[in-house]
Amino acid sequence: MDIAHIPTPLGTAKIEGDENGLSKITVLDGEETITDVIPETLEDAVYQLQEYFKGERQEFSLTLNPEGTDFQKRVWKALKRIPYGKTASYMELSKLVGDVKAIRAVAAANGKNPLWIVIPCHRIIGSDGSLTGYAGGLHRKKWLLEHEQPVKQQSLF
Repeated sequence: MDIAHIPTPLGTAKIEGDENGLSKITVLDGEETITDVIPETLEDAVYQLQEYFKGERQEFSLTLNPEGTDFQKRVWKALKRIPYGKTASYMELSKLVGDVKAIRAVAAANGKNPLWIVIPCHRIIGSDGSLTGYAGGLHRKKWLLEHEQPVKQQSLF
């Protein structure tokens, strides 16, 4: 398994994968040594994440290989259908998965998403529009949702 640590506006991202695809992307709170030489298998992921943070990429075209149950993978696939700049509720995500009664299981699978940003679990909000739990912290979720908004608030000063 190849690993790279890259800086992002939200902390150091740890990227893991191999020739079969990306298996995990997480954001870390602690100080990590930034990878000097990115493994070839992770170069495209690093490049696309950097484009995303610069506001130059809205969709990822990467080979993904996350570990999870079949149900979790169905939920993660449904998450990828939520467009950049949009949000959905857990109920809407349950409908995308095809089982509105599985809302708790869908929420749990959302929380187990191993591919930060690339599988956009940050786009899931409460039915009332509130920010709900996020493994990376609500401050990061808020930042990501604001980053994806088409109109940026300009400073007057």
